[in-house]
Amino acid sequence: MAHAHAHHDHHHHAHGHDHGHHHHAPADFGRAFAIGITLNLAFVLIEAGAGLIYGSMALIADAGHNLSDVLALALAWIASIAAKRPPQGRFTYGYKSSTILAALANALLLAVAIGAILFETLHRMMNPIEPQGMAMVVVAGIGIGINALTAMLFLKGQDDLNIRGAYLHMMTDALVSLGVVVAGVLILVTGLVWIDPLVSLVILAVIAWGTWGLARDSLTMGLLAAPAGIDLGEVRRHLAGFEGVSAVHDLHVWPMSTTEIALTAHLVMPGTPAPDSFLRDVAASLQERFGVGHATLQIERGDAPCVQPCGADC
Repeated sequence: MAHAHAHHDHHHHAHGHDHGHHHHAPADFGRAFAIGITLNLAFVLIEAGAGLIYGSMALIADAGHNLSDVLALALAWIASIAAKRPPQGRFTYGYKSSTILAALANALLLAVAIGAILFETLHRMMNPIEPQGMAMVVVAGIGIGINALTAMLFLKGQDDLNIRGAYLHMMTDALVSLGVVVAGVLILVTGLVWIDPLVSLVILAVIAWGTWGLARDSLTMGLLAAPAGIDLGEVRRHLAGFEGVSAVHDLHVWPMSTTEIALTAHLVMPGTPAPDSFLRDVAASLQERFGVGHATLQIERGDAPCVQPCGADC
């Protein structure tokens, strides 16, 4: 990422400890992950056991889906722990980006769960059987409570894509359980077997919509695109507005993790070299206005051309 330029006057790297008003995710969700994993693992065992006892493939399939979510929660928890580890060796940024990888992995797990439910739904449509309506209502009703409670544990961390992935998993599980309850009640009242796969298809559409959003956001972060809430033109104008800055080039903004933003920029200042206080003020303003916690600013006098091309904005 570094570019060589003639007459570099000053280079400054600022780290913000508060990631700005754009990112307010709580620092630690360890307790939420522990509670969520314990509750959902217990429910998986109950649901799978009920499915075997009452001969309900729908409950067994949903138990498999819930198991994938237990794995997703564990993955997100590991990533959140890894993100706190300090830099070491070749990992000069530490393991912050593991939260982005976990969010992408969660989206893939949701896609697999969608495929499993779709397969079971199509199988049920081609081979209709009489489901145990009351068993579906009781067990799935328990599932609604457990999944909704777990989702609420992650409600305050929506700015963190990794936490949002965990929240989405639990909310979709609650929707799946609600659909199973509705299907169970309707089957008890009407005796119509086709209600079960129909409700499953509706639930699948809801899950797929949320999964697409999570996958798109995590993939965009993985490709180091500037966060959606940041206007690069506005950032450039903000930097150019400081006294003494005649031009801004080689501007890069990217996510270091699902909650931290980094920025590098070259500021052309033909006059007197900027003091450290100027660079600290610029870095603080970037943190306050755009949520940039890691800003690297390089000052140039601008009296010589680039030694190496640094893009169209050089």
